[in-house]
Amino acid sequence: MFRITLTVDEQATIEQMFRTTTDRRLRDRYQAVLMAHRGRKRQAIAADLGMHRTTVKKWLDQYRAQGVEGLKVGRAPGKSPRIPETLAPTIIEWVKGGPQRCGLNRANWTYEELAVQVYRTTGIRIKRTARREFCQRHQIRPYRPTYRYLRGDQQRQAEAKAELAEVKKKPKPGNASW
Repeated sequence: MFRITLTVDEQATIEQMFRTTTDRRLRDRYQAVLMAHRGRKRQAIAADLGMHRTTVKKWLDQYRAQGVEGLKVGRAPGKSPRIPETLAPTIIEWVKGGPQRCGLNRANWTYEELAVQVYRTTGIRIKRTARREFCQRHQIRPYRPTYRYLRGDQQRQAEAKAELAEVKKKPKPGNASW
């Protein structure tokens, strides 16, 4: 039998937490400790809570070792990101600097080209979902609008303005003026 002896203060604290918590899983754990304190056997506690007896044993062992903190419901850490966080500043600099700084003859990044660049430099293959999650987590977009690129070079900016003026001067087909 797993008898747990609680002081009056500990019992009052656990009973208060049992009554006030909204998490059903945490409430079951508090109830298991209170039942063990009252002398119930592990099998009976498990039957009353609809749990397996080894689950109840684990909860009681955790309470013995860590107290109330051992009863808290933990979340699984999940899978680690495919792109390591140590690589994040480098990728952000690539995106901010544009593909030209990396030796590519392009005006804008695409998700695929960014993935190829990561593979070339680090050997890490990343899928579409990993790229999207990385960019959302770091609030970046791999593509850069062309006007930002043109704004930096005065000569190219003047050429772009001239091309735009020529396009605006030409009449649109199908628009006949009376």
